[in-house]
Amino acid sequence: MPTRSSDEAKIFIIEEGTMAGWLYRNLHSLVDEMIVCDPRRNKLVSEDGDKDNRIDGRKLAELSRAGMLRKVHHSDNEDREYLKQWVSLYNDRVRQAVRETNKLRARCRAWGLRSPRGALRNKKVRDPWLKTLHPSLGGQLRVLFSCLDAVRTQVERCRQELGRRAKAHDIVARWQKHPGIGLIRAATLLAYLDTPFRFSCRNKVWRYCGIGLQRYATGTDKQGKPKAGRLHLAWAANKRLKAALMGATMSAIHQGNNKIAEYYQTALRKGVVEGHARHSAVRKLTDRLMAMWKNGSEYDPDKA
Repeated sequence: MPTRSSDEAKIFIIEEGTMAGWLYRNLHSLVDEMIVCDPRRNKLVSEDGDKDNRIDGRKLAELSRAGMLRKVHHSDNEDREYLKQWVSLYNDRVRQAVRETNKLRARCRAWGLRSPRGALRNKKVRDPWLKTLHPSLGGQLRVLFSCLDAVRTQVERCRQELGRRAKAHDIVARWQKHPGIGLIRAATLLAYLDTPFRFSCRNKVWRYCGIGLQRYATGTDKQGKPKAGRLHLAWAANKRLKAALMGATMSAIHQGNNKIAEYYQTALRKGVVEGHARHSAVRKLTDRLMAMWKNGSEYDPDKA
């Protein structure tokens, strides 16, 4: 909804949605400010009273004047957006491969069977085994195996495209030198963070990645004093970023002989709960990766 402030500046406001990124890249240069806002924050206001396009536009304008809109970041770089879409497609194909594998195993279990080792990937092992089965069951499994093979081909195609596009960004190569970080995790971080300067402090980075803490307190105790706040992980976060960072941290811990593993083990020796030590380590790793991105520095294994 376009609005005008007192100084006649053009402000264009839309809510986050499927086409929000495309609209932002094509329209943000035509106005003084374009805001893509979080619809979850606007939910209670938008559902209050009557609803149509004109009413919704007026409510957005009122929220904007009150400073109540929460902006959603969008990149104006099309190449970065294409990289993000390839990362999303790769994750979708990997999940689909897992689903196809589970379908195969479930079909085998229904007949009291267990596929031989290597049958999921090696046709030389798979084909002789399928010939020993009942023709109907063997035909069903051949269909499921063909679906699995097709999805794995798609996964490899996405991985190759990610590798090709990642070569244009030197930070991906520098991140891969860090323990626990590979091509997919580095590309995921670049695609969803976009720029190291979009966050004003590291706490906001942590919360966006789902590894930061939020304080929750309400009511009073029996003496009438305010209850102590409880800390919990941020729920409204980017789940793919969280998965990439947590996976990188656990890989670094299992590899050992690096600062992240040392930090984790030190926390455990001090009596920190394992889950808390793990999340402290992932925040430490995130800080190191963001510092490398901002400073343009290489990975230094001796730096804490």
